[in-house]
Amino acid sequence: MTADPIITLIGMPGSGKSTVSAVLAEQLGLEVVDADGLIEAQEKQTLQQIMDGRGNAAFRAIEEQVLTDMPLFSSVISTGGSVVYSERIMSRLCDASTVVYLRATFETIEYRVSLAPQRGISSDGGQTLQDLYQERVPLYERYGEIVVDCDEATPEEIALSIRAQLPATHLN
Repeated sequence: MTADPIITLIGMPGSGKSTVSAVLAEQLGLEVVDADGLIEAQEKQTLQQIMDGRGNAAFRAIEEQVLTDMPLFSSVISTGGSVVYSERIMSRLCDASTVVYLRATFETIEYRVSLAPQRGISSDGGQTLQDLYQERVPLYERYGEIVVDCDEATPEEIALSIRAQLPATHLN
């Protein structure tokens, strides 16, 4: 790792990646890279439109292409929840950045996702949110170098907890 930190946030939809990335980036004076936003910009469609129109496998292929091709620079990267399915993406992000798993209970995720029912969640047909949670949590735990519990904490508290666990070379 260099003194120019790259911090990658992973976790379930509803764990707070987008919100926490903005707070953490502001605290550290870094830019935010929204991986889902990069996918939508490249494809000129929302994530849900991509999944509805082309299917989950096509979405994951696009996600892998975008995240393996995007330039990496000192920033906070907010990933989509499905990023952990790709060995190529995660190998690249683990090598280049500090990967932070924003951990939340299923009940928290279920509640937060219910607040945004239109949000695109990558899944194979018939998979419930519970199925995805059980499938993804071991992957998040595998890749998360830093793990922060997000059920009760505010985005500011989560960002401070991440900062407290970052290598000293990442802090100004």
